[in-house]
Amino acid sequence: MDFTINFIVHKLVAAVRDAKFEAILDLIPELASFQISYDPDIMTYEDLCREVSAIYAELGRGATGALPSRLITIPVLYFDQETTACIADYRKSYPEKTTDPELVCQLNDLPDRAALKRLHSGTEYWVAALGFWPGLCSLLPLHPRARIIAPKYNPPRTHTPKGAIGIGGALTCIYPDATPGGYQLIGHTPASTYDGEQRLPDFKDSLALFRAGDRVRFAPVDLEEYEDIKARVEDGTYRHDIVDYQVFSVDRYLDWAKAQEAEQ
Repeated sequence: MDFTINFIVHKLVAAVRDAKFEAILDLIPELASFQISYDPDIMTYEDLCREVSAIYAELGRGATGALPSRLITIPVLYFDQETTACIADYRKSYPEKTTDPELVCQLNDLPDRAALKRLHSGTEYWVAALGFWPGLCSLLPLHPRARIIAPKYNPPRTHTPKGAIGIGGALTCIYPDATPGGYQLIGHTPASTYDGEQRLPDFKDSLALFRAGDRVRFAPVDLEEYEDIKARVEDGTYRHDIVDYQVFSVDRYLDWAKAQEAEQ
């Protein structure tokens, strides 16, 4: 979960995509690696490796330059009834499990839930990777002082509600659908991040809301606003708050992050 390595992954993926190799069918960036799906009848494995290695050598090994980066605001009702019920259901079988928000507070020296809410919503997050489930995002906090760490469930849950927001390791995720899961749950968003039927306007071009290299900000909402957004999602009129014209400077961010860590 190293920012520098992840930036290099995204930069290399962008360069390989720009090269427009006929053989490449898909590129899937992850935290510290990426997958290439290709047609071996058009290009051999050895030739593909040679071409990608040449692009990597031309880029250089440092995390430099800039990448297009949308900023997407996600509304969150922290400590909501839906994830609270999910946690309570799990504790029927595992009563020794500390409730998720309290566990996260204990492990990160936070005095209470209010402090956890402020810390979690007080930074932008980098979409470091997508995968394991359509639309599932791995989010890294961009402010060094907003890093929150928590273990995953052991054993994992058999059910997690769609829209649940959780923390596992140093990552935050938003569950795009109702699935099993193991992240510690701290809130819920009524705004879809995956729309298999593409009902909502922001999913016209893609089933998933996020792209690798996007940034996410969590905006706390109260129950009234939560219910209003939920109703607009259900009737198909909800629009996400997406800033689509920004560029993320890797060099400037790393310099800024180093200065923030020095002040700690």
